[in-house]
Amino acid sequence: MDYASLPRWAQELIPIALLLLVVSVVVWRLPHVDLGHSAAYRRRRFLNWFPVGLTYAFLYMGRYNLTAFKNASGMSHDAYGTIDGAGALVYGCAFILNGPLTDRLGGKVTILLAAVGAAVCNAAMGVLALDGWREDDVTSFTLLYAANMYFQSFGAVSIVKLNAPWFHLRERGTFGGIFGILISLGLWFAYDWAPKITAGLDAPWAFFVPAIVLLVFAAIDALVVRNTPGEAGHRDFDTGDAGSQDQGPPLGLAVVARRMLTNPVILTIAGIELCSGFLRNAIMKWYQPFAKATGITDTFVPSNWGLLLCLAGILGGIFAGAISDHVFGSRRGPVASILYAGMVLGCVGVFALVTTPALGWVMVGMSLCVIGVHGMLSGTASMDFGGKRNTGLVVGIIDGFVYLGTGLQALTLKRILPDGAASADAANWRIWAVAMAPAAVLGLLLALRVWNARPATRTAGH
Repeated sequence: MDYASLPRWAQELIPIALLLLVVSVVVWRLPHVDLGHSAAYRRRRFLNWFPVGLTYAFLYMGRYNLTAFKNASGMSHDAYGTIDGAGALVYGCAFILNGPLTDRLGGKVTILLAAVGAAVCNAAMGVLALDGWREDDVTSFTLLYAANMYFQSFGAVSIVKLNAPWFHLRERGTFGGIFGILISLGLWFAYDWAPKITAGLDAPWAFFVPAIVLLVFAAIDALVVRNTPGEAGHRDFDTGDAGSQDQGPPLGLAVVARRMLTNPVILTIAGIELCSGFLRNAIMKWYQPFAKATGITDTFVPSNWGLLLCLAGILGGIFAGAISDHVFGSRRGPVASILYAGMVLGCVGVFALVTTPALGWVMVGMSLCVIGVHGMLSGTASMDFGGKRNTGLVVGIIDGFVYLGTGLQALTLKRILPDGAASADAANWRIWAVAMAPAAVLGLLLALRVWNARPATRTAGH
């Protein structure tokens, strides 16, 4: 019996049971780093990062819901690539402004800006879509999606800025895996639940639902989130990252930017993450259009694409974080190198297996690798090498390169991937693997260059 022939209740229950099983096993087996935190501190820290993590998950839903709308509305490849590419470029460039703003305003203010701004933009796109999709709407959708992505760019900076003062360097890798569970849920919401929403209600609700939920979480964040342990009634402590011992007045933006932009490790990580942005979105955003074009949407992987991306993100984040902290002494370079080697092999697999059912599982494996790298570098190394005082700027630099890579893949793949009648033949999609391979090889070579990189720290606890 194949997946498509199972009863509808079984098709719904199996993915949820699989998700719960993986999360339970991962959390149960996750190694811990004991730094002497009190039980009260750990409880208050949970109240800080958990709602922020869910907020970011729904920001993901309000970002990747464009794919669900494309499939529900009949939007062309060209229009989709134009809108997505413009949004990615705005997202990447916005970090030049929003990274320093987050360092100045604090993560709480900017996560609220992200949630409320993205909610308003998603609601506006939903209103525009009420009359159905027309190719004449490309310009309006592009402007609204670009505005959405501007506010979304505050999200990535904010979560790292908020977490940096609460976690010591030695526990960040492992925690990055836990936090990655929440972020990965956003992929599930966007790729599995958004299509269900459009099928049950209508295409515009792919935008309305995340808008409503984001406003709810903005209210929760305003009530419970604090920038530092000190603001929540606990003692601030030395987190052991670069600059953690700096006690003087903040340096000027120009001075900090010059230091970061001349730091070879940060620049190398930014280059790796440019490749990650290309690969991550070449996989996540184009597999479902591939499945629809080639008539395999009722098989297991396309039917549960969001869930499988979620599981890949969970396993990739836990694997990367655990071996970084417990095998490589909290170095991030070795983990990135191992996972990039997996992506190189994955490109070979895509080319060889594009006409077979195994392709979906190759894509899931590549997603595990690239999400693991992204969490390890953008979410963890940015804290390590930027320090809690300059986290916003460093995340801005690194995540800006991620979305420059995302924009590059959108503008590239919309031109080279098959469209129309040609897209129905899976063999015509081999160009997909050819386009991804250079980014995978370059990312591996750059990751090997930071194999031994680590920030100057001193051991400290809480």
